Amino acid sequence: MIKPVMSTARALTRVVLIRHYGLQCCGSSILQKKSKFINVFTRQFHHPTEKNVVASNYPDIVLPNCTITDFIWKDLDRWADKTAVVCGITGRGYTYAQAHKMSTTFAASLRNKLKLREDDCVAVMLPNCPEFPLAALGSLHAGCIVTTVNPIYKSEEVSRQLKNSKAKAIVTTKECYPEVKKAIEELKQSITIILIDSDDLPEGAIKFAEFVENFNEDTDCLRNIKRTINDTVFLPYSSGTTGLPKGVELTNKNIIANCMQMQSGKITIVHPTTDTYQDVSLCVLPFFHIYGLVVTLLSKLSMGVKVVTLPKFSPDTFLNAQAKYKGNVLFVVPPIVLFLSSHRNVTHEHLDPIKTIMSGAAPLAASDVARFLKKTRTNVAFMQGYGMTETSPVVLMQERGTVNYASVGSPTPNTDAKIVDLEDENNVLGPNKVGELWVRGPQIMKGYYENPKANEDIFRPGGWMRTGDMAYYDENDAFYITDRLKELIKVKGYQVAPAELEAILRTHPELSDAAVIGIPHQYHGEVPKAFVVKKKGKSPTAESIMEFVESKVASYKKLGELMFVESIPKSAAGKILRREVKARFT
Repeated sequence: MIKPVMSTARALTRVVLIRHYGLQCCGSSILQKKSKFINVFTRQFHHPTEKNVVASNYPDIVLPNCTITDFIWKDLDRWADKTAVVCGITGRGYTYAQAHKMSTTFAASLRNKLKLREDDCVAVMLPNCPEFPLAALGSLHAGCIVTTVNPIYKSEEVSRQLKNSKAKAIVTTKECYPEVKKAIEELKQSITIILIDSDDLPEGAIKFAEFVENFNEDTDCLRNIKRTINDTVFLPYSSGTTGLPKGVELTNKNIIANCMQMQSGKITIVHPTTDTYQDVSLCVLPFFHIYGLVVTLLSKLSMGVKVVTLPKFSPDTFLNAQAKYKGNVLFVVPPIVLFLSSHRNVTHEHLDPIKTIMSGAAPLAASDVARFLKKTRTNVAFMQGYGMTETSPVVLMQERGTVNYASVGSPTPNTDAKIVDLEDENNVLGPNKVGELWVRGPQIMKGYYENPKANEDIFRPGGWMRTGDMAYYDENDAFYITDRLKELIKVKGYQVAPAELEAILRTHPELSDAAVIGIPHQYHGEVPKAFVVKKKGKSPTAESIMEFVESKVASYKKLGELMFVESIPKSAAGKILRREVKARFT
């Protein structure tokens, strides 16, 4: 699609900011104090010349030259007294004014008490709770980088991430403390542990309240912090297209771009908060995961939404919170859609408030969407999207009102996509031909942290990034995901790296080799299945091996099935041939 060219970027900046984002020419009180926000850079109306490249159908957004914290608090004066975040179980929460003040105090405490400086890493290992954004945004305000850690990780998983990210402090809970303490002891490093719990703290741990509620803390130290739009702010971990989890460097630009891309034109998800209106989003998708972090938390705070947190999904707490808070914007994964469609306790009391629902992280059949919509009696906008940790995360997204539920949508603003022939990377395929999906845009990560080999594998000239997913697009530029080239297993939307489980299996004293693949599961999407070779003279049971693995990993990574085999198919170079494993043994 050829797009019109504007003669003046400044005029377009004003129109876009006012029309789509409610900014009065960057004139809110926060922005007036932060004049650097006014300096914008643009990529106006790009029109790729490469054959078969699919560009976004939307005008490019205008990216403000600021940090993610400035972006989120830009309209603080408009909704200071509105609820920012509240626990869906206990009702504990904070207004936008309180959240801003407490996160600022936390930032100053990190600088003054712990002597943290720019680019020092803070790990946030929390379930969804009102303190999560305080810790994360406060750390960013201090100039630090945040690495998000799954709170159900075992010590080995925690230790690996703390070591790789070079974390100097970790914010977590008493429940997680034993695994965190063990991980730090294994590392033999000095890492400060900050617990959000208020009572009976273990010796040596610091109380979170001391860092966020001491409003006499000197915040002058924050004035001279220099951060740019291209600085890394988040370091979540992803297995990419293959291998063990790697740190994904996401910048201020990446996160801001994706927040704005999801609020453009017909793909707008929420409405800005006013004196008389506030969208409510029930957030059960974990904030440590990129989908939960950006789509359900950061982007919603930037729009003044009331964020209702749930630490994990359970039918009773989810339905009770939905009935109480009447969430009208829901972000889900396929198992939750199936739950809402079929569970006997789901009533119109729960469904009627919903105006928009977005599903992502894993494929959802069109028949499942139809079953959900049939159960509702209001006009619900059902949307699907596609993304990765490496893309902050959204690159493809459906418009409101779409009925093509088999598709994951089209490129978001500023985003290009193409389908590449597996046999020849120079052959870009046309409509209705399956190949590997490549994407480019301002939401694409800076790269994998200190991993040049992985970067070489995933990036291509021209700003393109390989996704490792098989896809095609139709004549209407709607994309469809068909399969995965990459080895990742998706369990309830979470990534499970076969290489990680294989490494653990090979440490079992009675096994000599192992391979892991994903197999279909009715409720979880996929589960890992292991194929293992016993050492000569040994006779372990499948149950004992599965328990061995379960003791070392988060619950969603545990093996669903295990099979003993004589040998593992491998290439001449020793690489496991997973397709052959699947063909031979399943």
